[in-house]
Amino acid sequence: MQRKSFADMACPIARSLEQVGEWWSMLILRDAFAGKTRFDEFQQSLGIASNMLTRRLAALVDAGMLERRLYSERPARHEYLLTERGRDFRTVLVALLAFGDRHFAVGGGGARVVDAATGAVVEPMLVDRRSGRELVEPDFTIVRGRRTAGAAANAAPRRSGTGLLVAAPAAAPRPPAAAPRPQAASTAPRRRGPQSVRS
Repeated sequence: MQRKSFADMACPIARSLEQVGEWWSMLILRDAFAGKTRFDEFQQSLGIASNMLTRRLAALVDAGMLERRLYSERPARHEYLLTERGRDFRTVLVALLAFGDRHFAVGGGGARVVDAATGAVVEPMLVDRRSGRELVEPDFTIVRGRRTAGAAANAAPRRSGTGLLVAAPAAAPRPPAAAPRPQAASTAPRRRGPQSVRS
């Protein structure tokens, strides 16, 4: 069955998914941020079939996320480099990393964002680049239509706590590893052997 296209939708989320919504595409971009650029590097990392990898790389090039550049003429070999648009996808991947670590982490493995100096796990958040303020209601809202300075003034009223910018709950602290529970001492009375009865 042919997949539905989101290309004609006005929603920026849907239009973005049209370009990078396929899971192999996101993993290729993840590996590109990790420094991988060549076909065999992507294939070794992902274990993906050659024909699928070829299609996904071509789609990312067409979407302007990667640039295909010749690095060897004989034989012809190409590498795939992140474009400015592709590098702009970094915030999406960091958010997915934090979300996955919070909700779907595997015990003792996976990856997380930490403070490089202290090693403490950090919790990414979305902020406005200009003001540095966190993007949450009621200070910010989402409006439809063209970008204009007064767009927010014309926005339809939204009930508090129902939008995409509702403040997320704080991440629960990671529970420490459970220590082995000491074996409780038995409180049952000891059973005595038969006693002699004196006459």
